[in-house]
Amino acid sequence: MKTIRSFALFACLAFAQTVAAQQPVVFAGSSLKTVLDEAAQSFSPPPRLSYGGSLTLARQIEQGAPADLFCPADSESMDYVAQRKLIAPASRVDLVSNSLVVVAHRDAPLNELALTSQAFATALAGGRLSLGHVESVPAGKYARAALQSTGLWEGVRAHLAMSENVRAALLYVSRNEAPLGIVYASDAQAEPQVKVVARFPASSHPRIVYPCALVTGAKNNVAAQAFLEYLQTDSGRALFAKHGFKAN
Repeated sequence: MKTIRSFALFACLAFAQTVAAQQPVVFAGSSLKTVLDEAAQSFSPPPRLSYGGSLTLARQIEQGAPADLFCPADSESMDYVAQRKLIAPASRVDLVSNSLVVVAHRDAPLNELALTSQAFATALAGGRLSLGHVESVPAGKYARAALQSTGLWEGVRAHLAMSENVRAALLYVSRNEAPLGIVYASDAQAEPQVKVVARFPASSHPRIVYPCALVTGAKNNVAAQAFLEYLQTDSGRALFAKHGFKAN
């Protein structure tokens, strides 16, 4: 009996290891967390998802991190790995797009914010404007471009609270630790503790697009390719739309 139990345990462990070995590893920008977490539940084998700042993930891939699929929040991060021949060029596809919004805590008295220096100064009241780092995080770069385009940059640059990714920036506002934040519309929709008080015109910043591509030499390219194809099906597109993303 003991021998049978040992064999059964060994078989279970071997099966688990085989399944894990077949699971594609997806490196994705933090703003994709909610939608990809749900997508993973509908896919077999479920991918292993790793989120972070897009450029940080790109550099991890450059250093040999075991990713099969890369889905950053900007073309620049994808170009970074492409220039180093770390992705399969033919697999690259722009999945969806997004928009940029200003959020406040849901209990804040402010419901609508004009895109003027005076309105921002009044709303901040000496507090911080939470956003991704403007030098390295895609959402932060888009935010800086939008602030510069609308003439708001000089008035707020001394009041920035910059984070390592957009979800961290969102967290400060959701905890009421910053009166305002600039995030993607999909992030605002994912967090019930915040509300949108302003929207930046699409013309005020570069187009926000989410490319995705297979990583060169990845171990699970077949499963990764299948997951990428699933994200482009009608079901995948509907899932993105549900979470506030726009069709590309």
